[in-house]
Amino acid sequence: MLSKSSYLIFIISGVIGISFWIGFNVNLLPTEASINAPIYDELFKILFIIGLILFIGMSLLVVYSLIKFRKRKGQIGDGIALEGNLKLEIIWTVIPSIIVLFVGLYSYNIYDRMGGMNELNHDHSAMGNNSEKIWAGISQSNNNLGLIDTNIEVSAMQFAFLFNYPKGDFISGELHVPVNKEISVKMESKDVIHAFWIPEFRIKQDIIPGQPTVLNFTPTKVGKYPIICAELCGPYHGGMRASIIVEEQSDYENWFNQNKKDELKA
Repeated sequence: MLSKSSYLIFIISGVIGISFWIGFNVNLLPTEASINAPIYDELFKILFIIGLILFIGMSLLVVYSLIKFRKRKGQIGDGIALEGNLKLEIIWTVIPSIIVLFVGLYSYNIYDRMGGMNELNHDHSAMGNNSEKIWAGISQSNNNLGLIDTNIEVSAMQFAFLFNYPKGDFISGELHVPVNKEISVKMESKDVIHAFWIPEFRIKQDIIPGQPTVLNFTPTKVGKYPIICAELCGPYHGGMRASIIVEEQSDYENWFNQNKKDELKA
């Protein structure tokens, strides 16, 4: 007959195994549509697995406690209290500390790989005053992309996004970008705090009044994706949405040429 330690090891191994299987086989995220998405998904997968281990483990412990320590017939009182167990206190202090430290360091590594610690290599000098302070966002460079040649201004206001294309001197209600090209957007708020969130790209950047923010990203899949304001900005916050249209280079150029000012078409 197996000892209590053997049963405990078997149960812990089973919980960890089930959690890893679910974590790697159940995808709760939307489609991956940018070069940042697979990197972010690594972190989500790890956090999902840790959460599953804790959830399943604690659920089993609660069920076991309900059965093992239920009130017996004729029992009076709550039984002997558990106190002064130094080993148990060390365990439930050390294990969470290790988990929190691991998650923090791993999150920092993911943020760095996504480009959050990179200096943005952008040129929005044509968009505003050179002395203006620009707050950097995420910038993931791809060596095969060359210099950024798609610079777009985003204006956020209650309750809409507007997209200005300085090279074409026109404004659009939809954000059109070419696939597999690094895009640089300079974002400004006209009133309150908003957020620029594209779930399929795994990017979200706050847009703060008086603090222009630059965000670089690279779409990798042709399609139409929602742009959502993820900061409570007023009574119609839930309806503050736009669309980003990722197109092949030729389709994007056709759309751009059709919309740019007539004097620039010559």
